[in-house]
Amino acid sequence: MAAISSTFLYIAFIVYLIGIFLFGGSIRDKRHKSEKMSKWTVVAVTVTIIGLISQICYFITRWIASGHAPVSNLFEFATAFAMMLVLAFIVIFFIYKTPAIGLFTLPVAVLLIAYGSMFPNEISPLIPALQSDWLHIHVTTAALGQAVLSISAIAGIVYLLKAVDQSVSSWKTFWLEFIMYTVVTTVAFVLITSAFRVADYQAEYKWINKYDKEEIMEYHLPALVGPHKGELLTEGKMEAPVELPAYFSARKANTVIWSIASGLLLYGIIRLIVRKRISAALHPLVRNVNLDLVDEIGYRSVAIGFPIFTLGALIFAMIWAQIAWTRFWAWDPKEVWALITWLFYAAYLHLRLSKGWHGEKSAWLGVIGFAIIMFNFIFVNLVIAGLHSYA
Repeated sequence: MAAISSTFLYIAFIVYLIGIFLFGGSIRDKRHKSEKMSKWTVVAVTVTIIGLISQICYFITRWIASGHAPVSNLFEFATAFAMMLVLAFIVIFFIYKTPAIGLFTLPVAVLLIAYGSMFPNEISPLIPALQSDWLHIHVTTAALGQAVLSISAIAGIVYLLKAVDQSVSSWKTFWLEFIMYTVVTTVAFVLITSAFRVADYQAEYKWINKYDKEEIMEYHLPALVGPHKGELLTEGKMEAPVELPAYFSARKANTVIWSIASGLLLYGIIRLIVRKRISAALHPLVRNVNLDLVDEIGYRSVAIGFPIFTLGALIFAMIWAQIAWTRFWAWDPKEVWALITWLFYAAYLHLRLSKGWHGEKSAWLGVIGFAIIMFNFIFVNLVIAGLHSYA
């Protein structure tokens, strides 16, 4: 069953890649401006739905194989998040019929699947803290809320790619290009991790955790930073030049550093090839989008996603925490950043409805919100040790 599950995910990944190509053809089709969808758009959406069905089959079969909801580690959550993102896009698409959103949503889904696949994907028993029905109630609802909220960021990027003047350098072009760099960094992470995986790189460290207990930490990338009081056990491997305190996960911090460095290298190569900002190179893809419609998509996705996120990431989480730990709040890093995310989107809705922050301001807020979600998903999971560090 586990092998069948992996096959379904692989099929979804390939189908999404095909969908990106088809949505690219869709927005180049001059007929897309008419009320009737072009053939390119119809085929692109159909293919995307096929990919989503395949990924749902992956989700169900992995659930059956593992005996629990497949959202218990970084691989499972990333793939579930990608599935929810595509589902949210399809619902939004049938309301607004804007293929440009699909062109930018599917690459994010593909990157999420590829990113998650770089982490251990074996099915393993749940630790005692996760052996509860609240696992799938809390985590799947939170993932769905985050996925719907993420559509606002994708709509925001589409809006900014068209609205920001690329002919002059400004803080707007700088931050828009920084967004492109983060996407390139994700691609670089997948490439560099795959390369060392093929090379079967592995190094073990003996270290002392924050409870003063001795543990073994395994590296699959050369160690640029080492664990607290770490001692390299594997001969012939790189010795870490820097040691991190015990409350940091050195292996995961090492992954982040490798990602940033390889991202800078790949970004530089791309800039040399295109000889312009990446955001400027993408501008022709959004030349014909309706800015008012994209702005509406960004707002509606927050209006829908915010209550779902509130229910999953806060209310259900607090109920589970009360049952499991006899207190509903512990100021764990993951809990704190879930609260920050909630407060940010509450402020988004306030500024949108009360202060009239429409258009470009709203687009930037959508992008910042997604950055907070990704910080919570990647940095908090990978670097800061806490009760939710199950990856």
